Amino acid sequence: MKLHTLLSRLQPLVKTPTENPEITGVEMDSRNVKPGYLFICIDGYTVDGHQYVKQAVENGAVAILAQKPVETNVPVAYVKDTLRSMAVVGNMFYHNPTQNLNLVGITGTNGKTTTSYIIEEIVKHNKQKTGVIGTIGMKIGDEVFETKNTTPDSLTLQSMFAKMVDAKVDTAVMEVSSHALHLGRVHGCEYDIAVFTNLSQDHLDYHGSMDEYKKAKGLLFSQLGNSFSSEKRKFAILNGDDEASKEYMTSTQANVLTYGLNKDYDLFADEIELTNSGTRFVLHFLHQQYVVEMKLIGTFNVYNVLAAIGAGIALDIKVETILEAIATLEGVPGRFQSVNAGQDFTVIVDYAHTPDSLENVLKTVKQFAKNDVYTVVGCGGDRDRTKRPLMGKIAADLSTQAIFTSDNPRTEDPILILEDMKFGLEHNNITVIEDRKKAITFAIENAKKHDIIVIAGKGHETYQIVGTSVSHFDDVEEAKEAILQRRG
Repeated sequence: MKLHTLLSRLQPLVKTPTENPEITGVEMDSRNVKPGYLFICIDGYTVDGHQYVKQAVENGAVAILAQKPVETNVPVAYVKDTLRSMAVVGNMFYHNPTQNLNLVGITGTNGKTTTSYIIEEIVKHNKQKTGVIGTIGMKIGDEVFETKNTTPDSLTLQSMFAKMVDAKVDTAVMEVSSHALHLGRVHGCEYDIAVFTNLSQDHLDYHGSMDEYKKAKGLLFSQLGNSFSSEKRKFAILNGDDEASKEYMTSTQANVLTYGLNKDYDLFADEIELTNSGTRFVLHFLHQQYVVEMKLIGTFNVYNVLAAIGAGIALDIKVETILEAIATLEGVPGRFQSVNAGQDFTVIVDYAHTPDSLENVLKTVKQFAKNDVYTVVGCGGDRDRTKRPLMGKIAADLSTQAIFTSDNPRTEDPILILEDMKFGLEHNNITVIEDRKKAITFAIENAKKHDIIVIAGKGHETYQIVGTSVSHFDDVEEAKEAILQRRG
């Protein structure tokens, strides 16, 4: 694609050079530039791409897109904001890939990953090919690719969607974080279905307040198309039991489908039965009733399943097919995941890293607990400090023994994070063990028959960040090792 063609959608807000080289790729990281590429200079939080123009040209860049003056011997196009322009350029270079996919976006504090996996299973059960982008990475069919963020930058996203189009994917499902919405990473993505799971305290270190956090999530719905095209119908799937849905409902012109535990919603569940091996409930939709049986556990998963059912219906998949898919789903890595190594007690690993998600998990556990409940939990460093005492209190209130430990302390002192978790608590059931491996081992060594251990916070993650160093750490692996050591 010629440079002038690539920049055409930025007109008249771009100063285009007279030269018009052929562009074979677009990149924002100078280390990844290859011959024939356009290099986009992004002025980021820690690195300014304008300082790496020389390296990009040495690697083969034939043109530069910048927002500040740069010195180089290749053509330079200037715009006011390269970050916003990158989304336009990426979309153009990859030929608007999301127009050739059914695109489902999921936002909310908790449940995004689980809901995305359920929707994926529903679409696959309907004999269609899927793509997934989220916390656990990118999948095209059964092939998995690693990603850095829950929602990658706009250029990476467009390249991912282009790969999906090339692989004949029918429906792409993606988690959409509040950061991504606020930073414009999803600009250029044409969503057909937007799903809202819930809103509770998280990321206040970035957004500053719950109101700003709610507004950021709402961008997914306000950006959902304003036309009533028969070819690309738009749906907003909203959790009616969450107050934020009222605002999102008024901010979108798309068809709205509500779900929850209230009979006034389009989709609602009642007669919920929970066990330690699954959940059963009655689904109501369009004056019809369906019995839903699933291996996922907990009321919070009833909400996730309802959201996924709503998305399936919006994708024109029969309810019967949807329910067949849900019945076969074994679970999601790191989400209420059981760890079994021949022990006579239960070990559950869960990604719960917010007050709301931790409370949901522990309340679910207590519904089928026959004996003591141990909770191993920590809070991330360089993140929202205000949620730490909240999570500490929830763990202490809902556990027989709460074990506070490290969870990606990053550049903060782990001891100070643990002090934040203990602040204001007078419980006598709290044990502090800074080393996460030792904390998990302590819980497993002390567990008795029929006890339940919940290891919360990291879920699917396979690393621990201390300072700026990243080392391998997997809660499931550590739990299995400790169980085997205990058994001799």
